[in-house]
Amino acid sequence: MKRLLTITILLFGITFTSLAQNKIAPGDPIIKLIKVYPSPAYTGVNIDFQRGFDKTYSLQLYNFMGKKVYEIKTTTQHIFLPLNDFYRGIYVYQLRDKSGRILQSGKFQVVK
Repeated sequence: MKRLLTITILLFGITFTSLAQNKIAPGDPIIKLIKVYPSPAYTGVNIDFQRGFDKTYSLQLYNFMGKKVYEIKTTTQHIFLPLNDFYRGIYVYQLRDKSGRILQSGKFQVVK
């Protein structure tokens, strides 16, 4: 009886852990709309829309301190962003719709 209880608790723990790891938090994008590469980047960053391209989207870039350093109003499905005016460090991007809602966010690293 004790062994059966131990096995049941073990199976319940494994199931609970696997469900908790696969849970999607509110606001997490299920499907990535954009792909930002390479990271680390040396001379420029490519931004490709995978799906759901809309000309009203904007892409905002923030430095690691949280200051907005760049904003791109999307006009094409592929954007190349030269990094001439960017300092070395981590940058956070946010893809926003026309109402300002964040659709996707991520980060990339600039190394010079």
